[in-house]
Amino acid sequence: MSIRDITVIITTFKSDDKIEQCLNSIDKQAKVILVENSDRNEFKKKIEEKFNNVNCILSGANLGYGAGNNIGLKKALTKYALILNPDATLHQSTLKNFFEETKKTPNFAIMGPLTQDDQNENKNLEKNKPLEVKNLKGFAMFLNLPEFKDIGFFDEDFFFYFEEIDLCKRVTKKKKKIYLLPSVKVHHDGGQSHKESINKEMELSRNWHWMWSTFNFHKKHKGFIVSFFIVLPKLSSAVIKVLIYSLLFNEKKNIYYQRMSGLVNAIAGKSSWYRPNV
Repeated sequence: MSIRDITVIITTFKSDDKIEQCLNSIDKQAKVILVENSDRNEFKKKIEEKFNNVNCILSGANLGYGAGNNIGLKKALTKYALILNPDATLHQSTLKNFFEETKKTPNFAIMGPLTQDDQNENKNLEKNKPLEVKNLKGFAMFLNLPEFKDIGFFDEDFFFYFEEIDLCKRVTKKKKKIYLLPSVKVHHDGGQSHKESINKEMELSRNWHWMWSTFNFHKKHKGFIVSFFIVLPKLSSAVIKVLIYSLLFNEKKNIYYQRMSGLVNAIAGKSSWYRPNV
């Protein structure tokens, strides 16, 4: 077993400011499938000329995080795949430590690096001992691909947010194992996967999809009625803040309008249609 037994899969959308730093942190012996959610041929050419181990696939449109990752996962020919965000970087020992853990815990479905938040939430964590959990953060997910034959990968109805939580929930329903690994380190900037110039539009998109995905995740697993009452306080808050900030001519109204719109569209049964205007 070696680094050649893994495919690193990265989904990008105008992530030019971050992606090269990410790719430079990956061992050049590892196969990388980079799915760019656009039709930018100049981006593909630049990346593949600079990184010999990278196959850049253009999706042709902004399909979302889950759908982009699924394109890469379906093309992976290795036993393992590492889903990695473009604003994440690996430590020199990251892939080696993942492989060491597969020897200790061969029957896992997903493994992920331990974050500071995880450490704060798990005070009884034993040093370098894998911790079984029900879900983990999506910025670095190490998948044992044969375990997903009866589960499938990401639910493409989720454009952004909750797709990894949904996947983890389906994994645990099948009585398969998810672990956090104290021995594995991955640096993650968080919320910086795109170019700085489009921050404002991406923030509006994030707020719309956070609300849409919140409702639809709960609806998928708990039903419409329960989900409606879960999001009702969020909907009420968004409506009130839209009115207040509109009266004050404050631009914050745009954020809360997006939250309100995401929830209204989700409750009405509409798809996650909103896309950032970039």
